[in-house]
Amino acid sequence: MLEGKTVILGVTGSIAAYKAVDIASQLSRAGVKVDVVMTEKATRFVSPLSFRAITGRTVTTDMFDASSELSVTHIALARAADVVAIAPATANVIAKLAAGIADDVLCCTVLATNAPVVIAPAMDANMYENPVTQENVSKLKKRGFIFVGPKFGKLVSGVEGLGRFANTGEIIGVISQVLGRGGSFADRHIVVTAGGTQEFIDPVRIITNRSSGKMGYALAEAARDRGAKVTLITGPTLLTRPVGVEAIDVCTAEEMLQAVRSAISGADVLVMAAAVADYRPRSKAKGKIKKEDAGLTLELERTPDILGEVKGDFIRVGFAAESENLVENATRKLRQKKLDLIVANDVTAKGSGFGVDSNRVTIIGKDGKSESLPLLHKKEVADKVLDKVAPLLNKR
Repeated sequence: MLEGKTVILGVTGSIAAYKAVDIASQLSRAGVKVDVVMTEKATRFVSPLSFRAITGRTVTTDMFDASSELSVTHIALARAADVVAIAPATANVIAKLAAGIADDVLCCTVLATNAPVVIAPAMDANMYENPVTQENVSKLKKRGFIFVGPKFGKLVSGVEGLGRFANTGEIIGVISQVLGRGGSFADRHIVVTAGGTQEFIDPVRIITNRSSGKMGYALAEAARDRGAKVTLITGPTLLTRPVGVEAIDVCTAEEMLQAVRSAISGADVLVMAAAVADYRPRSKAKGKIKKEDAGLTLELERTPDILGEVKGDFIRVGFAAESENLVENATRKLRQKKLDLIVANDVTAKGSGFGVDSNRVTIIGKDGKSESLPLLHKKEVADKVLDKVAPLLNKR
């Protein structure tokens, strides 16, 4: 839900300035209007032309630049902003903002805006940990400025310390979260499950499935970007936890059931995107089962039916991964589990299913109406699903 928003991206004279190009690129691909404002020192590390090529918009380096199609000055920029993000931010710019000094176009823009300001510092560890810098950071935090990082790591000086520029994905996550404030899901609590569960045969072997968790994580991020409070209950994955989302790690189906029961109290929506194992060994071997010439027979039992066991007044959204009779099988599951919506995923479709970034799904409501979507990125699928949830929320 970032499309059409305006982000003023401030870039200062740090070696990390080149990473701001990636931030501008990712935001632009999401439909954000990115207006880049560079300090004079920043232009020594990266060319304004790089940002202009990525964003397709004018880059401002001078407060009196009259070349912009919007007659861009610090006042025009400040008024247009939905968020101002300074990434990277040097100690010098942080000090000037804390003192209210406006002697360049970036500081003037920040002091003139009513938009939220996100700051991602990048500097030497001694410089960041200096009491003067810490006092300046504290002042800005008290005034409502939002800080991302810095991180601990190896710095340009060769030493390790606190001062490394935050991961660009984390910075974009914070910007997205801030842009989502007051969105269509504001004051709503959405619980999302993701990933596959694991059931132990012995201490080293498990029964699981191919779920990557990507669909559930995309749903959690999409709900966050609409202003919701999001609880993500996740099985083991290799994915980075979404920024601004409460993440609860579980392993087995039973653990996921207990986590959902705890999280769903007072929630508005439960989206069961996790691929919960249907069966588990009736008993777990205490030690590793040794390989023998004979085969191995496992006695399995059903895992708990989370959607069936969790009670409460909330909207229920399920997922069905099907290899045949897609709509028929998914509709049966929708009725059996008394769902409001079900998302049927055709795992046989090329480019769809487990471990990939896209899905081809059909969304079915409890009124029997269905919508088949083309192959879409899972982030796009997440938005389509939440578009169906929105009118159900409005009726609550």
